[in-house]
Amino acid sequence: MAEQVGTVTVITSAQNSKIKLVRALLGRAKERREANMFVVEGVRLVEEAVISNWGLRFVLYDDSLSERGLSLVEKLEEKKVEVEKAESRLLQSLSETESPQGILAILQFTQYPIPNLLNFILIPDQIRDPGNLGTLLRTAAATGVQAVLLPPETTDAFAPKVLRSGMGAHFRLPIHAMAWEEITQISKSAQISKSANLQIYIADMDGTSCWEADLRPPLALIVGGEAEGASEEARKLANKQIGIPMMGKMESLNAGVAGSVLMFEVVRQRSVGSDQ
Repeated sequence: MAEQVGTVTVITSAQNSKIKLVRALLGRAKERREANMFVVEGVRLVEEAVISNWGLRFVLYDDSLSERGLSLVEKLEEKKVEVEKAESRLLQSLSETESPQGILAILQFTQYPIPNLLNFILIPDQIRDPGNLGTLLRTAAATGVQAVLLPPETTDAFAPKVLRSGMGAHFRLPIHAMAWEEITQISKSAQISKSANLQIYIADMDGTSCWEADLRPPLALIVGGEAEGASEEARKLANKQIGIPMMGKMESLNAGVAGSVLMFEVVRQRSVGSDQ
């Protein structure tokens, strides 16, 4: 249900079709897959989607929206994007954040293609914590990872918490969920020369120190889950193990931090190598 307030139509009912769609997409990965859509919340993420030219189905906002957000709404209306105002209580009921920003957007799911020439792949294996997966995606975008391949048992990359943690990384990276057979095919067929393929590293506390391993050649990096570590399929695919030296008294790092350290070590080594 929507009511006319002055010249603006305001959504007032929780049974409104748009509100029901947002709630369904926020709730379940199955709904996102079947609808081929997902939800982003907050001014910055909506801005990132616009800059990246992702398909916006519609945008909802309320009276709490900032001046920056209202300026964004004006730009969206100029672009002929469907924008509707909703009562604050409705948008707040949909939000999982402590301080909702008063805007969310429904986006059409778009998959960036995996490049033909690969030298840096991330494979987050059995990462179930949304914050950790979002951190890995954000770092992947920052370090020049060319593709992220998500095996089974890894949380949905387009879940609300992952999107918030990713801070726009989703709009810069090819992120593909696929079976291990496909991951193996891509990793092993990513030829870097007529006689060489990607090296496939798996993060392991007993592996070779990342300070000693040569990470300059093209590689795929597998980062295992927080509780159980990497799966048997991941260990079969990997041909090298890599670890992070612990100088203090901690036995391990969480997946987001560990993966980030290793990805930036790849960048460091390749940057040093390129200067020589």
